Formats: sequence, C-alpha cells, structure tokens
Amino acid sequence: MPDIELEALRNHPDQFRTVIRDWLSEYCPQWARGAGPVEAGGKKHPPEGDARLWLDVCAERGFTVPMWPKEYGGAGLSTIQYQILLEEMRHISARSPLAGMGIGLIGPTLLEFGTDEQKRRHLPAIARGEVRWCQGYSEPNAGSDLAGLQTRAIPDGDRYIINGQKIWTSGANHSDWMFCLVRTDPEAPKHEGISLLLLDMDQPGVETRPIRLISGDSPFCETFFIDAVALKSDLVGDLNRGWGIGKRLLQHERSGMTILMGGSVTAITPQHPYHPLLTRYGTPDPALVDQVIRHEMHERAFRLTQRRTVAESDDSATPGPQTSIFELCQAELEKETSNLKALLRGTQGLGWEGDGFSHDEVASARDWLSIKRRSIARGSNEIQMNIIAKRVLGLPD
Repeated sequence: MPDIELEALRNHPDQFRTVIRDWLSEYCPQWARGAGPVEAGGKKHPPEGDARLWLDVCAERGFTVPMWPKEYGGAGLSTIQYQILLEEMRHISARSPLAGMGIGLIGPTLLEFGTDEQKRRHLPAIARGEVRWCQGYSEPNAGSDLAGLQTRAIPDGDRYIINGQKIWTSGANHSDWMFCLVRTDPEAPKHEGISLLLLDMDQPGVETRPIRLISGDSPFCETFFIDAVALKSDLVGDLNRGWGIGKRLLQHERSGMTILMGGSVTAITPQHPYHPLLTRYGTPDPALVDQVIRHEMHERAFRLTQRRTVAESDDSATPGPQTSIFELCQAELEKETSNLKALLRGTQGLGWEGDGFSHDEVASARDWLSIKRRSIARGSNEIQMNIIAKRVLGLPD
C-alpha cells in the first residue's frame, strides 16, 4: 500500500475502503481477530511475539495513530478515512494494535500545544509503542476540584524540582513518562498558577504504590514525588497556563472514545453476547429479555450517534464541551452492561473464587464491583452534567 494510494484516495471513500479491506485481509492475523488484550507498549513491558508483529506492521503503515501527520508516525488520514479504517477493523473484529494515554491523550495535546522539539522527541516513540504514558492529575484532596492541586514545581536553573503526591494514576507502575499538572505559582488564583509538565518516571525522586480495590488488583497507583526533576524544556505551553491545556487534554480523552468506538457499516452489533446468557442458566425471564433488548437499543443508538458526530466533524475540528455528553453516556452504558451481565448469571454472577464458578463468572463478579468507580473516573457524572448544562445548553449557574 504505497503512500500515494492513500493520498490519491482521500476523496474516493469507496476505493479507499477496498484498499483497507485488502490490507487487513493480508496483514491482520487470525489471532488478532476477536476479543483479547490490547497492548499499551512501553519499555518496562514491551509487546512480544505475535502482538509485537501486529503492532509493528500497523506502526509501519501509520495505523497506530492514523490521523497524526506522517512526520510523527501517523498515516495522515482524514476523519472519514479514519472512520472507514475503524469500520473495516470492526467488521473482522480486529483488535487495535495499540492503546493508552500516549496515543489518546498526551499525543494529541502535544500536536496542538507542544514545541517542535517535544513533538520530534515524543510522538514517533508513542506511535511505535516504545513509550508508555500515565496521567498525573488527581491528588488526595483534589479530585473533582482538580484546580485545588498542591503538587509543587519550583524552578531551579534549567529544570523544575517537584514535590507532592498524585493518586488514581492508572498504570503508573508500568509507565515510562507522566504528563503532570503542577502548581508553579502558589500566590496566583488557583486556576492561574498551574502548569503542565512532562516527567520521566525512571528517576530516584519518583515512587509508585499500586492501589488494591474491593475487586482485587487494579491499574491504579499512588505516585509520590520527592525532589523529582523535570526540565524546563518539558513544559507544555506557557508557564502558569496549564489549566486550559489540561482541560483540553480531558476533551481529547472523551472525544477519543467518540472516534475509536465507531460502529461497523454492515451491522451495528452490540459488543457483549447477552443472548447466550439468557438460556445458559435456565428458561429466559421475560423481564430480563426486555432489559436485554432495551440495553441493545441503547448501545446501538449510542454508537450511531458517535458515527454521526464523526461524520459531521472536519479534519481540523478540536474537541469541545460536547464530549462530556459521550463521557456521561459511556459511563452509564458501562455500568448498565455490568449490571445486566450479573443479573443474567443469577447467583452464578456472585462468584468470587472456587470450583463452583467458571472463569468468566468470577470475572463478571469482579467487574461488577469495579464498575462502580466508573461514575467517578475521568470526571464524575455530576461534573459532566454541569459541563453539559453550562457549556452545551447555555444554562445559567
């Protein structure tokens, strides 16, 4: 698939779809088709074996970050081309070759706000899955009120000295770098004295401690900084102007779901096989059948709305407050999905361990316990509703 093909087919979506379908047929291995883990990359736990091969072939084509410029490891696809690629991947149940905060959060933010040197240094490595990133936002006393954060960064020559603590840092113990909101002017109003720094996690001043949840092990960590160091060249945007950049990054997080979860052209099918569960544990309960049908309708309506949003956007569009609508709906759908799977399993959906429960029954119970956090993670549902009310609907305070 020479570069000239994709560029020449920018205004020919049907031909582009054929090219993508042929490429996937040739290069997407059977083991990568169907449910399974998606690689996060990084130096500490690099992909191996077949996962490495699938990641490498996609990275070579620019398909790990399809809409990024080619100079930074992307394919330079338009919004419509990207949607077609995702539709064709979903059609054969192809797994994404790479996931994580590098491609979904800090990468798009650096494209918008980063210096040329920051882009050259970090973006190609992200696109190749060589570096894994984590997010340093929440603190023990600064969650929904994130602007109350107290982690300090004090200038010292050509660097900053960082002291403080972050919490709920997903994957911090496996990450190579962190994008971190810090307070650089304690005298300024709380929204105006914050900066966004890029921080190397592999240094003596950084310590991570995994957090164990009621559901068992989790990806969350506490992260402590004791005289940690970040170079001044690792400041993203202007000093003390990180709050606006940090908010934009969260919009990328929410809009990333809007694009990455687009549905298939041939069939908008639900992601979870509910119907086998209806008969697996006995005669189907009509009330549960009704819940399954309603839930599938919710899922399909949500994904169709996502597709419409992508189709209506242009290639230069930046995320806006409307992304909170998708974040709120996605959180509610995920909770609804977990509750429904537990209900369909009956008492077998309460399994914790032991021979009386299958692996998927135990996993379902742990997921049901874990999913309760979903209405808080990435900004609580109440915060999302406030954003929608004020910035989308224009309602008064």
